[in-house]
Amino acid sequence: MGDYFSRDEECYYPDYDDDDRDPSDELQDLETEVSLPCAKGPSSEREDLCRIMDVLSLKEQHARTLLIHYRWDVDKVIAVFVEKGKDRLYEEAGVTVLEHDNLYSEAMSTVMCIICIEEVSATDVTTMDCGHYFCNNCSYHDGTMDLTLMVRISWTEHFIVKINEGQSRRIRCMAHKCYAICDEAKIRSLVSARDPNLSEKFDRFLLESYIEDNKRVKWCPSVPHCGNAIRNKDDELCEVECACGRQFCFSCLSEAHSPCSCLMWELWTKKCQDESETVNWITVHTKPCPKCHKLVEKNGGCNLVCCICGQAFCWLCGGPTGRDHTWTSISGHSCGQYKENKESKTERAKRDLLRYIHYHNLFKAHTDSFQREAELKETILEKISILEYRDSTYKDFSWVTEGLCRLFWSRRVLSYSYPFAYYMFGDDLFKQEMTKKEKEIKQNLFEEQQQQLHANVEKLSLFIGEPFDEYPEVKVEELRMKVINLSVMTDGLCRKLYECIENDLLGCIQRAPHSIAPYMSMGVEKASKLSICWENEA
Repeated sequence: MGDYFSRDEECYYPDYDDDDRDPSDELQDLETEVSLPCAKGPSSEREDLCRIMDVLSLKEQHARTLLIHYRWDVDKVIAVFVEKGKDRLYEEAGVTVLEHDNLYSEAMSTVMCIICIEEVSATDVTTMDCGHYFCNNCSYHDGTMDLTLMVRISWTEHFIVKINEGQSRRIRCMAHKCYAICDEAKIRSLVSARDPNLSEKFDRFLLESYIEDNKRVKWCPSVPHCGNAIRNKDDELCEVECACGRQFCFSCLSEAHSPCSCLMWELWTKKCQDESETVNWITVHTKPCPKCHKLVEKNGGCNLVCCICGQAFCWLCGGPTGRDHTWTSISGHSCGQYKENKESKTERAKRDLLRYIHYHNLFKAHTDSFQREAELKETILEKISILEYRDSTYKDFSWVTEGLCRLFWSRRVLSYSYPFAYYMFGDDLFKQEMTKKEKEIKQNLFEEQQQQLHANVEKLSLFIGEPFDEYPEVKVEELRMKVINLSVMTDGLCRKLYECIENDLLGCIQRAPHSIAPYMSMGVEKASKLSICWENEA
């Protein structure tokens, strides 16, 4: 599913200027250390580079620039190339490939630098692939006698300024109206000669920009930050687990929330955190005083309400009244015409509040059950240890641990199915997508499967929590078969629930399509270690 690597490790980039080593060999060594086998999904970054280099006949530097510009999406690069042509592709990404007609002759010992307007040694000049060349270190005087006004302008100074400004990802040529991206190996060589620490900063920015530019690589959202980044080799819409134990949605970086879509979960968390339901409660249970406008709650059955300011008013219509009243009327007051809009608004707010409370209570109950069942792990391990020391024919208790994992995962799926149902069958997102009859049919179908899953999860929780360490072998065998059968059945019901959501519910949405992470039978997959320490063999 994915690999992770830590930002705390020191990173060293190979020196491509070494005359004794071919850059392709260095990159091959780098790829051997970085790439890990994966069952499916795109190949490594090195293969992405080679693919672009082969298709467009480019140097590696230019291929990397293209991939950074298009967020390491090889298919997008090729699509733009086919649709707009090579020239437009290069122009948008800042890649300039020239024949270098304006380069100085290799036989020339000196060249003219257009910045310092002096003849300088050719060895003190660096040329970028766009064809522009300037001094590595030169100075320009503004013509005044004050030498303190001398401004240093050179490749090295240009690179230092850009690195300090945090623009290491795409440093452009400093020639006027030239938007070509400079060669990172030349940048590193010039900067390291002036300040090795700044060169390391440049390398660190490149690493971080690779993570930020690549849509398949994201930082772990753990708090405090664990320092790990996750590289996903499959679809972006998935759920992963970092080495620190944090499980999260790779798309929105919030906690793993399937079968809720990212938008559903965002709305649900906001609804649970803000004061929207408090406002609903106030609307349903209180009314403003017509004199001081403070909110008043009715604590009795009589419809004549008195505010703390002394003003009496009618609870039914909110109009001011006198204090004298009978069981059927209030002296000097009649509610008058029925206010349909006001009444319907109050009833709608009350209905929405009750609906939210229903789904929230179910979500909270299963979330609490999940937390309590998570505490069973230590107890289960203790029970297994007791049985292992017993003189028993049963030595394999994997059915208990696997059943516990199935219980955790199924309980989590069941918990998040209630926020999904709240938005799927409410009026917030899909009011125009289904008729009332269609919504009723689909809701009945979904709730039937949800109830089946709920019943089996509760049975599995009951069996897992039994004191099987005190049972005789015959009863342990019976319990083992029950747990295994329920685990298989629960897994099938979870899968069936996901299929119902993807095909029968979300699959029919046209105006605002929603997608969810695919069902993983074994739960959220853990990311494997990915090394990023590249030794400098130069």
